[in-house]
Amino acid sequence: MPPHHPLTLTRCRRRLVIAEKPSVGQDLARVLKGPFQKGEGWLEGPEHVITWAVGHLVQLAEPDEYDPKLKRWRMDDLPIVPEHFKLVVRDEARRKQMSVVTKQIGRDDVADVVNACDAGREGELIFAYLYEKAKGKKPVRRLWLNSMTSAAMKEAFTALRPAEEFARWSRRRGRVRRPTGSSA
Repeated sequence: MPPHHPLTLTRCRRRLVIAEKPSVGQDLARVLKGPFQKGEGWLEGPEHVITWAVGHLVQLAEPDEYDPKLKRWRMDDLPIVPEHFKLVVRDEARRKQMSVVTKQIGRDDVADVVNACDAGREGELIFAYLYEKAKGKKPVRRLWLNSMTSAAMKEAFTALRPAEEFARWSRRRGRVRRPTGSSA
């Protein structure tokens, strides 16, 4: 079959899995088809690429990053609600891992992304900020883990859910900040 044949391209497509921390990424690699080769900040197997957030890689900018006058704000300055919220990566170690994650999201051979951050609002927020900062546009599925046993992880991969099912948590995130381009 020639390399440009559609079936060949389908076989070459990988799924990117983004975990909240490296140890979870390594645990997930144990239950997915391997072998996995280790990169700096990611693991790569025949069907999956796994990377991780290292906790809160991305966060909201501080008030003075919008206006230097807000370095020392007063109660009279509240509420501080910028027109568009900025997402920032704080330190060099996080910038390095964010670069890795952004590169993996942008790969041509990655068809979709799995949010494998911790189950719950904080995991959703960590992924949402990271994916927005990386300017991710690929379809997202959610891996919902209630247990880190091999059996539970394998089962969860057979039951990936569309990210839209978790939109209510994104709406709650919107109460904290409006997403860029929102008119609400």
